[in-house]
Amino acid sequence: MKIAVLGTGTVGQTIAGKLESLGHDVMMGTRDPKATLAREKPDGFGRPPLKEWMTGHGSVRLGTYAEAAAHGELLVNATHGVASLEALAAAGKENINDKVLLDISNPLDLSKGFPPTLTISNTDSLGEQIQRAYPKAKVVKSLNTLSAFLMVAPSLLPEAHNLFISGNDEGAKNKVKALLYSFGWKEADLIDLGDITTARGTEQWLPLWARLMGTLKTERFNLRIVQGSVPH
Repeated sequence: MKIAVLGTGTVGQTIAGKLESLGHDVMMGTRDPKATLAREKPDGFGRPPLKEWMTGHGSVRLGTYAEAAAHGELLVNATHGVASLEALAAAGKENINDKVLLDISNPLDLSKGFPPTLTISNTDSLGEQIQRAYPKAKVVKSLNTLSAFLMVAPSLLPEAHNLFISGNDEGAKNKVKALLYSFGWKEADLIDLGDITTARGTEQWLPLWARLMGTLKTERFNLRIVQGSVPH
């Protein structure tokens, strides 16, 4: 499948690398490909520049947001949440309309340091804002509740754990589920929360996730939902 991954950070690289390994035709999108490839220094998190990563992923191409979105039959929004709407605007409605858009971003504000706050919460979500901005797109929210490496390798944890999915279009959710299964997620692991408004819940998990990461000193953890019967 032709897949566009919008965003070139750790999440974008991890998703693109996994998709490449599964045989998909992947193009990553960024604002300015030349400027992105010209970076020589590690980013603020100490990660090597993108051009070093791409030398090990020869079939993954890099283009503008618009070029990548035009390429993809399915789009993955892996941009920083505070810049997602701007990035998608650069991608162009004509390249987004009628396509499945897997949104894995979160509206995290790190401008005042760690832990982050949310720029959108309670009565709205980034997933909903994207769906409103692109009503012809089929927005599916998932993978936004755990670290990048667990997204594509759930077996890194020793026990079963859960992943959530939200979206208005059942066909689009089924398409995303099939992709998630190819990442190693099992059908029993997935919890379909309902329409895109339920993305409010998963996005609001992130402040607690960030604090748990600070306490546990690792990103290698996730939620496991344990359901019991109601006593009579």
